[in-house]
Amino acid sequence: MHRSPIQFCKTCAAPVAYRLPDDGDTRERAICTACHLVHYENPLNVVGTVPVWGDQVLLCKRNIEPRKGKWTLPAGFMELGETTEQGAARETREEAGAEFKVQDLFTVMSVPRVGQVHLYYLAQLSHDRFDPGHETQEARLFSEAEIPWNELAFRTVKETLEHYFADRASGQFKVHAFDIE
Repeated sequence: MHRSPIQFCKTCAAPVAYRLPDDGDTRERAICTACHLVHYENPLNVVGTVPVWGDQVLLCKRNIEPRKGKWTLPAGFMELGETTEQGAARETREEAGAEFKVQDLFTVMSVPRVGQVHLYYLAQLSHDRFDPGHETQEARLFSEAEIPWNELAFRTVKETLEHYFADRASGQFKVHAFDIE
C-alpha cells in the first residue's frame, strides 16, 4: 500500500524524519525532529452489517464516491469512541434507515493494499421499511437470485454475501476471517 508520507508533526507542526525509533521498534516511523513524537500509521476499520428479512438481504445503492451507483451492504468507517458493533449499527441506521437487531460477527477481512480491516455482523431486520440517508440512493431487499452481483461496489461485500448464502444453505453460520489481496 502506498500512502503520502507524513511530513509534519501532528502535535507541534515541526518536520518529521523517517527512521527507526529508539525503543527497539523494527519499522521506520515518522518521528518529529522537535518533540520526538512517533507517528504510527494504522489501518482503518470498516464496519457494517448483513441485514436480513426472511430470505432477503438489504443492500444500499451508493450515492457517494467511490463507486457511486453501485450496491453495497450498509457499512462505513468506525468512529473513535465506539465498538465495532456500535459502528456497524450506526452505519446501518445512517445508510439504510433500517431498524434491526445486531447479531454475531460474521466476516473479518484484512485488505492490506488499502490499509483497511472490514468487519461485518449479521443483523435481523425488524421490518421491511427503510429511510435511507444522504449517502444512499436506494435501500432495497434482494433474494439470493436477485443480487446484482456485477453491480456490487466492493469485493469485501461480494465475499461477505457469498459466505452468507453458503452458510445459510448449510444451516450453520460461522465467523469467516481471511485476507483480500
